[in-house]
Amino acid sequence: MDRLNVIIDSINAFAWGPPMLGILGVTGVLLTLGLVFMPWRKVGYGFRLLFDKSAPEGAGEVKPFNALMTALSATVGTGNIAGVATAIALGGPGAIFYMWLIALFGMATKYAEAVCAVTYREVDATGKYVGGPMYYLRNGVGEFAPELGKWLGLAFAVFGAIAAFGIGNAVQVNSMASALENSFGLPEWITGVVVAVLVGIVVIGGIRRIGQFSEALVPLMSAVFILTGLAVFLFNFEQIPEVFALIFRHAFAPAPALGGFAGATVSQAMQVGMSRGMLSNEAGVGTAPIAHATANTEHPFQQGMWGAFEVAIDTLVICTISAFAVLSTGVLSSGESGIELVITAFSTVFPPGVAGGILSFAILTFCLTTQIAFFIYYETAITNLFGARSVRYLRWVYLVPGVLFAGVANVDRLWVFANLAV
Repeated sequence: MDRLNVIIDSINAFAWGPPMLGILGVTGVLLTLGLVFMPWRKVGYGFRLLFDKSAPEGAGEVKPFNALMTALSATVGTGNIAGVATAIALGGPGAIFYMWLIALFGMATKYAEAVCAVTYREVDATGKYVGGPMYYLRNGVGEFAPELGKWLGLAFAVFGAIAAFGIGNAVQVNSMASALENSFGLPEWITGVVVAVLVGIVVIGGIRRIGQFSEALVPLMSAVFILTGLAVFLFNFEQIPEVFALIFRHAFAPAPALGGFAGATVSQAMQVGMSRGMLSNEAGVGTAPIAHATANTEHPFQQGMWGAFEVAIDTLVICTISAFAVLSTGVLSSGESGIELVITAFSTVFPPGVAGGILSFAILTFCLTTQIAFFIYYETAITNLFGARSVRYLRWVYLVPGVLFAGVANVDRLWVFANLAV
């Protein structure tokens, strides 16, 4: 088992190492320059779309807002809380700078992904709009290299289904089970079973019910976490200059050891920050375009702007709140890690029970919506591989990993497998 762990760690280090991060980073830069910084310049337009209540006139399955909420429900998850804390613990405060940097250029990547998803989507055998990388690889790349597009699309569908089991299901239920067990003493296996039942009830209604569920819950869960995070922000208002100085200083200089923090080099900060940022907002990963492809939008550009806005909300807002809570409260030396580190930070402002309750609610809702949204990605991959009719039988397989891995103790090992699947 130890030898297997070494092999998996080596593969994971390569997959999330400098070559891949460099390719994704350069792609974001080139797209940003090619679009003449349009995703940045049109942020105001993105906000207006958010509050536009007019009925969409284009073809599709769900409202553009619901498609955004479905995509956000997958991207906003435990990585925005526990993942940010882990990034700081492994890469130091400077990791947050590189998380921001990759998010700024990731806005153009996510814009392009959403545009391609709508442009190259199809109508399946049941009459539903489906799309995503497996379709725009086959139909887009396939325009000039048919065999290459076909096999790339097939490969994405296979790994997309596997990733849905890992990052979309197993680690999400594990985080929920751990939070409930620590806060309320609820046995972890009960959480696994209950979540499987809840997810099954929602997903059996298809993309429309998932979109409605996301529309109702995602704004609420985001608002609760943002407002409580802002309370920590205001309580430590005088620390703002020091926090930003800490982030920018250690983005270009090593972070010294502190308490339970072992210290970090600049290269560690860069690699951890970029990988955690990409894992959080999923720009370039290819999952969110599957949700954006279902939107009834008049033009691909509009859904592209929803995609760019998604990255801004996920990383530049929610991840920043988690980072500020950890860095402004001085808990980095506490020896805690992951979600416990963020709970410790919130406990400096709120009573420990309240802080634990707030973070438990955030983890529960973030993880539940992530798992439900990833079902769409799993279903689309299965449809692409085996046809639309196969979904009625294979959809229930998606619920199995959450039940099996709810009580796994070695969370770090589970995350390694999840990251590898992505």
